[in-house]
Amino acid sequence: MRTELVSEPGDPARPNEDFASVGLPASGLGGALVVLDGVTPPKDATGCLHSVPWFTARLGGALTELTVSRRDLTLPEILARSILRTAESHKSTCDLSHPRTPQATVVVARWSPDTVEYLILSDSALLVESPAGSITPHLDDRLSRLPRSALATDALIDATIRNKEGGFFTAAADPSVAARAVTGVLPRGEVRTLVALTDGATRWVEKFGEGGWDDCFRFVRKEGAGALVERVRVLERGDSEERAYLGRSKTHDDATVVCVEF
Repeated sequence: MRTELVSEPGDPARPNEDFASVGLPASGLGGALVVLDGVTPPKDATGCLHSVPWFTARLGGALTELTVSRRDLTLPEILARSILRTAESHKSTCDLSHPRTPQATVVVARWSPDTVEYLILSDSALLVESPAGSITPHLDDRLSRLPRSALATDALIDATIRNKEGGFFTAAADPSVAARAVTGVLPRGEVRTLVALTDGATRWVEKFGEGGWDDCFRFVRKEGAGALVERVRVLERGDSEERAYLGRSKTHDDATVVCVEF
């Protein structure tokens, strides 16, 4: 097995709000990857004393532990427990009902000798390569299907579509959102490689149109995860003034790529 993990902040002067891990139990019979993309809030508007990196570190740590140690639980059950554990660690000091309480997108994949399970919540991505070389993207595309008018302002997003039916869902303080995640189980023999990406890395496909998901996967396979992030940075710098590509609210975003090749 070969693993590669690259995570780079969008701004070196700011903490990286992404989280990534690969867990390989001592038994050697399975493992898991976890990728979170912390949601950057408006300044001083979370109702929480803690930062987004504080939140993603705790949620990601709980997910990593439970995916490896509790194989009797499904991935939605693990996400629900991890959200609850994280919420309990700061509910006495923070307003967890605030719509901008710290939150994150989620990708989890867990494998055994027989299966590969996956879970995606919000706009990070998981690419799966088969032994024959075909690439299948697994996505939670609810955010991308919303009309642009619904995304006009942060206040409108919070009031009408964030963690609401008909909108989109992120991992915040309510464990019930785990049931909203996109999930699936694949035979292990049908999976050769997994690539998980936060939306700072999927900009290569979704914002800059450098290629499709197949092209993105093959770029990572040939050039490496770090090269994909660097290419995104080059594209971002080239568009830093005009921001010609619709939907890009900031020049640079935290970018994370995790590759696991069986």
